[in-house]
Amino acid sequence: MSEMINNREKIELTADLRQEKLKEIILELHNGKSVEDVKAKFEEAVGSISVKEISQLEQALMQEGISVSEIQSLCSVHAEVFKGSIEDIHRSEQPEEQPGHPVHTFKLENKEIDKLVNFKIQLHFERFQQDDSKEHALKLVEDLNLLYDVDKHYSRKENLLFPYLEKYGIFGPTQVMWGVDDRIRDSIKKAKQLLTDYNGNKSEVMDTLYFVIREVTEMIFKEEHILFPMALNTLTEDEWIKIANESDEIGYCLTAPEKVWVPKRNEVDEEALSDGYIRFETGLLSIKQLELLLNHLPVDITFIDQNDVVRYFSHGKERIFARTKAVIGRTVQNCHPPRSVHTVEQLLKDFKSGEKDCEDFWIRFKDKYVLIRYFAVRDEEGSYLGTLEFTQNISPIQEITGEKRILSE
Repeated sequence: MSEMINNREKIELTADLRQEKLKEIILELHNGKSVEDVKAKFEEAVGSISVKEISQLEQALMQEGISVSEIQSLCSVHAEVFKGSIEDIHRSEQPEEQPGHPVHTFKLENKEIDKLVNFKIQLHFERFQQDDSKEHALKLVEDLNLLYDVDKHYSRKENLLFPYLEKYGIFGPTQVMWGVDDRIRDSIKKAKQLLTDYNGNKSEVMDTLYFVIREVTEMIFKEEHILFPMALNTLTEDEWIKIANESDEIGYCLTAPEKVWVPKRNEVDEEALSDGYIRFETGLLSIKQLELLLNHLPVDITFIDQNDVVRYFSHGKERIFARTKAVIGRTVQNCHPPRSVHTVEQLLKDFKSGEKDCEDFWIRFKDKYVLIRYFAVRDEEGSYLGTLEFTQNISPIQEITGEKRILSE
């Protein structure tokens, strides 16, 4: 027994010394040492590091008197130093690999964010660098409109995941990461504004875009190698269920969960899930019947809620305008090109103020003549609840002549 106690004391002492060494290394960075010098010392003195130790390290630095803002400025350097040295956390079960689990969804989004930033935006960044034409500036504005969807990714992390970590006394990483998230949001807005009002200040645009690309990429690494493993080793399954259930309210970034996550202990037959019924004032339909009914309508329907967020679209056989599940949870303004956003804004303003209840447009689109109708959705008291978009190809209707009173052969 005494031997076990002595071994435990040795382990605790080793952990304390390790923590001190890590603290010394970060403080050296803080005092101006180069990343390469510190990285070499880190590898020699420490070897590998667990996500738990990174969390403890950031909190220890805060207790030492280093402000959150200073730690945020070192955050990218931390990631560079720790790359390739963070231990894999082995679990007997890996719920984050199950589609619909919040971490699985976060990682799914990170893949799309990475593709957008390091392929599409990087390409347009290089083209703008060579030729700062209006065309190239507009391409980047459209890219940044898409990228600002990252706000939903960060908001779910900050408002759903962080509170649970803080419940377990993990404050350092959450405060540091939230600050970096805000800097990324501000930089995306700044880059978009600089490009929209471009007046030849090319170097400022390039610096801001470079910052966005670098920080978004670094944040993906920090989430997947530090935040998510730490959260998976801390939160209970019940807490993950609550996060998954509340995620729809905030929405998703560039993609959406592949399916609803049902933990093994709660697994039920898929048919049983679809047997739910909805009672309307004029009838009763199963969820399956309602979905099929909406998808069989010869029109496309999209619903935007009172906060301008896309909540639903029908999925018929031949949609006129392409829709993907990634639009669910996005603001409708970010689903339109910059040149038409002002029209969307005015339409919603008129609906919300009560000045209008509907608006119609008709356009030629490929081989179709398309009628697009918008209706303000209001409750019994007249309060605005959202907007219904109704799209239909009216070419076949315009071709109708005479009368038809018998069945087709």
